[in-house]
Amino acid sequence: MTRRTRATITEDNDSLKENVGVNTQGNGVNVKQENAKKGKARRVESDEEEDEAQVPSQPNDGGENGIDQDAEGEEVGDEEGEETPRGRKRARVNSVGASVPSSPKREHVQTLPRGDDGYIPGSIVRIQLQNFVTYDWVEFCPGPYLNMIFGPNGTGKSSISCAICLGLNWPPSILGRASEISSFVKNDKEAGYIEIELKAPKGERNLVIRRNISAKTRSSTFTLNGQQTTGKDISNRMAKLNVQIGNLCSFLPQDKVSEFAQMTPQQLLRETQRAAGDPNLTKWHNTLITAGKELKVVQERVKEEQESLRVMEERNAQLEREVARYQERLKIEREISILRVLIPVNEYHEAKERYAQAKERQRKLHACVKELQDKNAPVHAKREQLAAQYKEFEKAREKKKNASKAKFQQMKAKWLESDKLENEAEDFTNKLDGLKRAEKDRAKKIKDLENQIRKMQNDIDNPPEVEDLEPINNEIRQLNMDHNHTKFRMEELQDRQKTNIDASAAQKAKIDEAMGQLQKLEDERHRKLVSLRKWDRDHADAVAWLRNNQSRFKMEVFEPPVICCNVPDKRFTNAVEACFNVNQLKTLVAQCEEDYELLNRCLNDSNEAGLRKDARINTWFRPKVELSGPPMNDEELKSLGFDTYAIDKITCPDGLLWYLSREINLHRTAIALDGSKVDVAKAMDAVSRIGPRGGGSATFIAGNVINIVQRSRYGKRAAQNTTREVRPARNLVSSVVDPEIKKELDRTIHDARQALEGINEGANNLAAEEQTIRAKETTYKKKFKALEDRKKTVIDTQKHVATLKAKIVTSKNKFKELENAPSADEERSRLRRMLLGSSRKRVKISLEYTQLINAAVADQVAATRSGLEFLQVGANKNALDTLCQQKDAGYQRALAEFEEANRIYVELKAEAKEKRDLSVALVQGMDQEFQAQFTEMETDGSIHDRTVEALRADLETQQANLEMIMQANPGVIKQYEKRLAEIGKLTKTLNEREKASQRLEREIKSARENWQPALERLVESIGKKFSSAFDRIGCAGEIRVSPHEDYDKWAIDILVKFRDKEKLQLLTGQRQSGGERSLTTILYLMSLTEEARTPFSLVDEINQGMDQRAERAVHNSMVDVTCKPDSCQYFLITPKLLPDLLYHERMKVLCVNNGDWLPEEKGIGNMMRLIDTFVGMRERTSRTAQ
Repeated sequence: MTRRTRATITEDNDSLKENVGVNTQGNGVNVKQENAKKGKARRVESDEEEDEAQVPSQPNDGGENGIDQDAEGEEVGDEEGEETPRGRKRARVNSVGASVPSSPKREHVQTLPRGDDGYIPGSIVRIQLQNFVTYDWVEFCPGPYLNMIFGPNGTGKSSISCAICLGLNWPPSILGRASEISSFVKNDKEAGYIEIELKAPKGERNLVIRRNISAKTRSSTFTLNGQQTTGKDISNRMAKLNVQIGNLCSFLPQDKVSEFAQMTPQQLLRETQRAAGDPNLTKWHNTLITAGKELKVVQERVKEEQESLRVMEERNAQLEREVARYQERLKIEREISILRVLIPVNEYHEAKERYAQAKERQRKLHACVKELQDKNAPVHAKREQLAAQYKEFEKAREKKKNASKAKFQQMKAKWLESDKLENEAEDFTNKLDGLKRAEKDRAKKIKDLENQIRKMQNDIDNPPEVEDLEPINNEIRQLNMDHNHTKFRMEELQDRQKTNIDASAAQKAKIDEAMGQLQKLEDERHRKLVSLRKWDRDHADAVAWLRNNQSRFKMEVFEPPVICCNVPDKRFTNAVEACFNVNQLKTLVAQCEEDYELLNRCLNDSNEAGLRKDARINTWFRPKVELSGPPMNDEELKSLGFDTYAIDKITCPDGLLWYLSREINLHRTAIALDGSKVDVAKAMDAVSRIGPRGGGSATFIAGNVINIVQRSRYGKRAAQNTTREVRPARNLVSSVVDPEIKKELDRTIHDARQALEGINEGANNLAAEEQTIRAKETTYKKKFKALEDRKKTVIDTQKHVATLKAKIVTSKNKFKELENAPSADEERSRLRRMLLGSSRKRVKISLEYTQLINAAVADQVAATRSGLEFLQVGANKNALDTLCQQKDAGYQRALAEFEEANRIYVELKAEAKEKRDLSVALVQGMDQEFQAQFTEMETDGSIHDRTVEALRADLETQQANLEMIMQANPGVIKQYEKRLAEIGKLTKTLNEREKASQRLEREIKSARENWQPALERLVESIGKKFSSAFDRIGCAGEIRVSPHEDYDKWAIDILVKFRDKEKLQLLTGQRQSGGERSLTTILYLMSLTEEARTPFSLVDEINQGMDQRAERAVHNSMVDVTCKPDSCQYFLITPKLLPDLLYHERMKVLCVNNGDWLPEEKGIGNMMRLIDTFVGMRERTSRTAQ
């Protein structure tokens, strides 16, 4: 039975001795995947997140794995204290804004201090894998220097590089193999893990990182020293240790070897900076790139703004004279404004003086009136006393009159009540008289009811003979059952007829629709609409909507010019259409603002027209104004070789001409069919002529060339001409009927008519069948009616007997009611009692009425007495009024004089107040400067030095002076002031930009003084080793820096020569062979090794395609470079070894043994002991042979 596949990696004894103290407690133990405990949350991070967020494979500005190397708190400063910038930020500046230059001492690059066991912090101490790619389980401990891993193809050498990459949380994309981490779990296994132990800085515990992976999910989990952690934490720790697996200069997997040679020189420089040399190289480079780009942008803006400033200053200088005239005009206008305020102020002053005089006279007359009023006061007091008595007696008289009226109202009520009782008594008397007649009527009704009851009972006892209903019902049911089959046949026939009618209607509709479309094809407007629909469906739908809704608009809304415009003379069609752009051709034109708003609301602002939601329809309206006329008259037009204006060759509705002139300028566009007759220079001068209403720009067409002439807005306003070719017209040409469409419509009509003939034949057959069925239906109806009549006779007879039975019951009940009615004597006694009660009430009312008459007489006597007293007091009052009028004649004359004076006083007061309010409003409406001047004039009294007439004369003088100064254009002054503000603002901005430019130049100078020497030293060091390595194999190689004005385009060029007759050539992914590229790659990486800052590096099968001479030289050089005391850890993966290679005691050889028949237990053999035995035997054999 085949045993499970396992793998072992054997190590020599010397290597084991070098790793004394290394944690190897996992040797020989199969470590299973840890299971999460129940109830404990486990953090799982997807590979997608790791690939995209935590460990980007491409280098970035912040350091390895996208983490800023300074983020951990380290600050690398120069001798003057400059701080290292973070990320893409520029270098910090000193207090005056300048970067502080630095000249750091550049010594040989050292990694973190090496531990007592020989390992550098960050190097790999131990690797353990389970269910990973080809491995069931394996564990081995690499050495601190060169580790050569070899084994046959397919044994899992490259799986070790995959394990290092994925175990330290780099994405699978680094490897160039599978894109999902779940693909690295061994086939037929559900889960596995990668465990890597890294050397920690001195005094700290080694980092044991385990990544658990699953074949079923894309997610994985991490543990660090046995504790659950996140991929982000692992990435941060890798950044602290400067592990650069994402850098091809440090970690070159098998499937990425070809990509190294394909890196651009710019990428090579960046990767080299990250892997070796001064730690600040990438930071300085990023500073140069960022600051260089910013400086370029700032310098371009400074240049643009300086030119803009110069132009604005020149333009303002041209306007200064007009501004001075404008300021003088402003001064006069201000003086006029002051005079217009002072005139109302002085008018108020004069009105105030007149008001004071009127007030004084009003006060004197008021005193005189008061004196006369006091003299006549006693007589007036007596008159007022009589007036009060007059009112009191009037009230007493009215009170007595009202009391008398109340008594008469009560008497009237009693009278009405008595009349009512009298009517009741009369009614009772009438009822007594009618008792005898009622008794006779009751006896008659009783006799009639007896006769009716006897007759009805006789009819009930002797009913007419009728047949039984059951046989009739049975006959009806049988007839209906026989008729059901006929009814079913009729329904089926009707369904077939309906189907036949629908089919006939459908065919007729097809014929009508096809005929209608044929008619529309003959309509040119319809053909144009169809053509428009092919290239703009939205506008075609809008036109169709407009045709159905034209009545909603106040004036006609015109369809687009592409539909409603024609060019009768086909020679001009191309030229006329060239005047339009696509949007102008499909614009709907309104003739008034109201229609324009309605059109926009229906087509664009709402979905009322049923268009697509994102449809935008071109609409247009402009109020009519006077436009610039044609630039040339007819005579001049002909003399310059032109035939006509475009507007004269187009036919359209009259209302559309305003759109064609205002929007498209067809009335100013001259056309010449023969372009050779037109002198373009003269034509430019003619069409760009500036008229009284503007102009200066126009268009003319000469042959197949359209010329667009414009004048510059500034300076000499020279004419400029832009030309383009006139294309063949596609939209204004008359469209022809598509013969295919017409043929298809004719075919549709023919097919529909043939189908209709077949349908009509079927209809005739159905009609014959219908006649047969309807005959049976007629027979059925006759039989059914006869049975119904018999049934109705039986039912009517039964109903009549039932009705008689009900009526006889009712008649008997009524008969009993009449027999049991009370007798006439009892009713007669009741009516007599009611009549007696009514008579007694009438007697009582008569007594009360007599009492009311006596009281009314007494009230009337008292009212008469009060009336006489009232008349006497009134006579006395009238006599006293006559006396007062005689005494008040003088008083009234004085009062009239006072009222006239008071009227004048009130008018003058109102006038003064009005003038005061006006002057106050005018003063308050002026600016603060005038208000201060006004206050000063009031204080010193100069405000009233001039009369109103003098002020008005001064106002007329200033207005005349104002008319002598030409009105300045406010727009020009506003433009001057606006430009003046812009000049100040732009000057300030320009100064700030110049300072920024100087600061950026200092930053660039400081960063370049640091970066360029350090980069050149690094490249020089790598280049010397690179050239020496090529010399040793008989080839030539050179590395040099390629500078560029853009710092992001600086590059490292690798130039190689493998043949004597060749020149040094740039290494590319296409020029050299695969073996040459591999050789160059490994030699470059070896040359970089001594300068590297990473704790370990790896190359996988770099010797593929090399010849033995080159491979041997490369191997020996690598051993020499990587086994020096200060070398970092290095992994070299190879599937083959040449004999008699150079080996070093510091290197470690790891052999991969993998297969189906490996032993279960570890430690059963020692590969180094076998090697020593083999070497000893070979030496003994050699000595024996000698």
